Amino acid sequence: MSQLYDVDAIYRAMGFHCPPFRITPDTSFFFPHSQYLAALGRLRFGASSGGLTVLTGEVGLGKTLLCRYFLRQLAASPEVCTAYIFNPKQSYTELLASLYRDLTGEAPELHAAGALHDALYAQLIRLAEAGKRVIFIVDEAHALEPGLIEGLRLLTNLETENRKLASLMLFGQTELDELLATRQLRALRERITVWHKLRPFGWMETAEYVNHRINRARAEGQFSFTRAALLAVRHYSGGIPRRINILCDRALLAAFAHQKSRVDLPLLRLAARETFGSVQSL
Repeated sequence: MSQLYDVDAIYRAMGFHCPPFRITPDTSFFFPHSQYLAALGRLRFGASSGGLTVLTGEVGLGKTLLCRYFLRQLAASPEVCTAYIFNPKQSYTELLASLYRDLTGEAPELHAAGALHDALYAQLIRLAEAGKRVIFIVDEAHALEPGLIEGLRLLTNLETENRKLASLMLFGQTELDELLATRQLRALRERITVWHKLRPFGWMETAEYVNHRINRARAEGQFSFTRAALLAVRHYSGGIPRRINILCDRALLAAFAHQKSRVDLPLLRLAARETFGSVQSL
């Protein structure tokens, strides 16, 4: 039987209390870069305005991490209630039930869409009377069927004489931009008050991101990437955080195998070949 490595022990031996480049959306690794801070500012505006907010970006740009970080901020506001949809592959009835459960903490006893809609509306009224703002947040929204998006729009049309009862936030890949551009969803598109798009990191941003994650996970020691290696990270990853994480994790383990306390350009190239296959030299 081949020997299994204790990966956590490898990270500890390199001076880290946890893996610096895991790809799970861990909010403790949130990168406070100007792009993400600007996105948070727009999300906060959208939440307070009661309108429709859309945030899109290519795969791996950190949308889910940003979404969860924002949810954590909202949880600290006693006047805000959120309903979070992370599985968009649902029927409209299942969607209504999920929203009701998030807002009440109880599974609905009703099973028909019309009855669930009425129960949800009554709950929104109660929350509004208690001075609460309700925000529906949908992650992976590009996977929503157009009919579900239209249903969410109708839900956010619910209002009293002086205020909307709920606002809506959609996080998704760039396919969501294309979906919202269709004629079928023109009524929803006209209600978008905030539409923000994430972009890949540049050269300097990539270096700052890598160093941020290393410093966040560091327990001791001086493990680092050389300047040339950081430039190569941007070259091979395209500045996409998920690809950066995968590449840098492979480079870190390569450094351990070669008994080095830093990643230099040859090690980074080796990691790029192992990660992405055939790669172009700098």
